[in-house]
Amino acid sequence: MAKFKETDDSQSLLLAINLRKQLNPGTFEWTIDYLINKIDISLFEQNYNNDYHGAAAYSPKVLLKTILFCYSRGILSSRKIELACKENIIAKALAEDFEPDHSTIAEFIEKNSKAIKELFAQILLQCYKLKLITGEMFAIDGCKLPSNASKEWSGTIKELTKKRDKLEKYITRILLQHKDSDKNEESKKILSRFKNTMGDDAVRRERSIKRLEKKLKKLNNFLKDASPKKGVTITEVQSNITDNESARIKGPHGYIQGYNGITIADSANQVIICAEAIGSGAESGCFPKMLDSLEENMKALTGKDKPLENALVEGDTGYFSEDNLQEAAKRGIEVIIPDPQFRQRDPYFSEKKSEKVKKKKKFTMEDFSYDEENDCYVCPAGKTLMYKCDVILRNNSGKQYRAQSGDCVNCPLIDDCIKKRGGKKPARALYKVDRKYENNLSEEMRGKIDDPVYRELYSRRMQIIEPVFSNITYCKGMNRFTLRTKPKVNTQWQLYCIVHNMGKCMKPLGVKYG
Repeated sequence: MAKFKETDDSQSLLLAINLRKQLNPGTFEWTIDYLINKIDISLFEQNYNNDYHGAAAYSPKVLLKTILFCYSRGILSSRKIELACKENIIAKALAEDFEPDHSTIAEFIEKNSKAIKELFAQILLQCYKLKLITGEMFAIDGCKLPSNASKEWSGTIKELTKKRDKLEKYITRILLQHKDSDKNEESKKILSRFKNTMGDDAVRRERSIKRLEKKLKKLNNFLKDASPKKGVTITEVQSNITDNESARIKGPHGYIQGYNGITIADSANQVIICAEAIGSGAESGCFPKMLDSLEENMKALTGKDKPLENALVEGDTGYFSEDNLQEAAKRGIEVIIPDPQFRQRDPYFSEKKSEKVKKKKKFTMEDFSYDEENDCYVCPAGKTLMYKCDVILRNNSGKQYRAQSGDCVNCPLIDDCIKKRGGKKPARALYKVDRKYENNLSEEMRGKIDDPVYRELYSRRMQIIEPVFSNITYCKGMNRFTLRTKPKVNTQWQLYCIVHNMGKCMKPLGVKYG
């Protein structure tokens, strides 16, 4: 017979633990402790009013160290952070043996948005002192993360109203079914046989009805004061009952209900210079505001009046618009933001295309003649395209001209003009961009990005910004927002970015003090 060692779990075990010695120099937790001890916490103290009365509060430094460490380990819930302070020896060391309640942690994050923004700036200053920021080249992009809201509660006002009406009918039908089953003695006998498995039928049905009524009340409360939510194209986008400031965003793995974390990172060490969370999948509209933050932060770091004078800012095609290019030119900032078709003009891709069967190009704007007097276009077949409406396309405003559907159906040039779509009558449309500015920077950018030198510079954009998002979401596990409404989510996104920037300080501080 096998023999095993005897155990005794009733014996006492005394461990002599020095909390300070748990933080080894050069580690991430030591870096958090070192940097937070250096910052000014006066902004955090403004929310406390217990100078003469009331119990002593937890120090903001203790809470910050604990939250930042837990975030770096992918522990995002305030309840799990509370548990970590009780079970994790490093979290306990950073919390200095305190065990803050989850409500204290959640309230601290929610009420200190201004102070956390200042904390971001102070950590950024430490990065600059460690020579981690050069200010020569920057890259801007967004990271789409799920929010603390279900996309099942999303929809236009019309769709949500329809959902509410269906739920009302469903509740009425369920109540009638319950009344009928109460009168049916046979069904009572059948259900009583499975009472141990299903529980008391009356209690179960009452609980189900309460859940449905709670959902109905939630829908009614939202629809009572709700108005259609407008998107970047001025058309209505889906609202969300749980968090209406979040948006239904198309991510890399399908649609999510969430926010878009926009960042601008420096090219030297991928340090995040500025960060902002927006409730929209479209990133183009936030470009001027991000330039404001970039200039402000770099001015504070360098002390220069024009810190971006010789710098280069790169963005992907999502930021391409005449307004954004004009905004950068007005500030004297050089940018590389290619148009959506720039890869089609790349010589490498053109060689690949030449290997395939060449397809004849469709008619373009140049093939149509404009009648200024009647404000219309005439196609190569002699048909007229009349003004239809004003539209916003690819972040530019303009006019749409469309032919009558009957004009295109039997047109002999239809194969050279439009793609036939099954089940629909084809009609050619043209889009004329409004000319708001004297010089067209969009055309200049198309010529600029076709230059091999600028294509080479643009290829470095992904090397700057994509590792930032990989580190935040995959390596650190900060892959969703746990708070609701834009101000709170923006605060949490800045905390995520602080964790990333602190990680960049770890190696130089370890060399200096390790």
